[in-house]
Amino acid sequence: MHARVRQETLAPAWAVQDILDLFALPFNDLLLQAQTVHRAHHPANAVQQSSLLSIKTGACPEDCAYCPQSSRYQTEVEAAPLMPLDQVLAAARKARDAGAQRFCMGAAWRSPTERQLDQVIEHVQAVKALGLETCVTLGMLKDGQAERLKAAGLDYYNHNLDTAPEHYGEIIRTRTFQDRLDTLHRVRDAGLKVCCGGIVGMGESREIRAGLIAALAGLDPYPESVPVNQLVKAPGTPLADAPDLDPIEFVRTIAVTRIVMPRAVVRLSAGRESMHDSTQALCFMAGANSIFHGERLLTTPNPQAQADALLFERLGLVPMPEAESCTP
Repeated sequence: MHARVRQETLAPAWAVQDILDLFALPFNDLLLQAQTVHRAHHPANAVQQSSLLSIKTGACPEDCAYCPQSSRYQTEVEAAPLMPLDQVLAAARKARDAGAQRFCMGAAWRSPTERQLDQVIEHVQAVKALGLETCVTLGMLKDGQAERLKAAGLDYYNHNLDTAPEHYGEIIRTRTFQDRLDTLHRVRDAGLKVCCGGIVGMGESREIRAGLIAALAGLDPYPESVPVNQLVKAPGTPLADAPDLDPIEFVRTIAVTRIVMPRAVVRLSAGRESMHDSTQALCFMAGANSIFHGERLLTTPNPQAQADALLFERLGLVPMPEAESCTP
């Protein structure tokens, strides 16, 4: 029987002040340290490519202040039921043919029912049969559900911390930070790899960003995959008018994440559509070695695969070797 995770799950591996000290380094010194750490643990110019598909969109009962899929806000997102298997497979084949190594499926649920999980398991098994790594994000998991996903062949489960523990209540009130930890514990106990990161640019301070990174690094073990999302401001959500995050501060966030979690694959995630190529180039220099590609990330725009291919060519980047992608 699953025991409720205690707050001690967050081991004090990195103190927030130590992380703030990294943030405060001269920019070139920080990037040099991050790139040195990166090259010690990963191929220097290899980037893992994933694709993300919303298989059930909108009508979510949660109140996440950043999310246009919440039923509590008036946004442009139209609710849609679980996508039929044939449509999911068509999207997965397209992603694979465009170079994706991992196919991620997101469903806007608070927590899946057993019947909903049955349907997702069919999707996982079919996508896995195409030769792709699989990842899902379905909300909070109950006892036994992570084990069922593992048995179906799932590789990764995504469940982001979103922000620092002390700032969490300012962003989400319908579930607690501890709820997040409980699901992550279930995922680990089932033997699944963890994809877990957060969102920056929600009006938070640098100390809050450091607190998020400390919380991620304090997970035992820290996540194999760490997506760093820049807020995509959605009209109708409480954060629609959040101040823009300085691009250099975003690059610093990537660099500190790389130093603190050296073996993780650090994914440059949401927000790339609005980033200048030079900002993305600095992020790769800072240790980012994974991206989402394709037209959309759930409900938000994302750079086209052709634009990514051109950027990779300009920067001399190549797809990550399969073995490295599977075992970060």
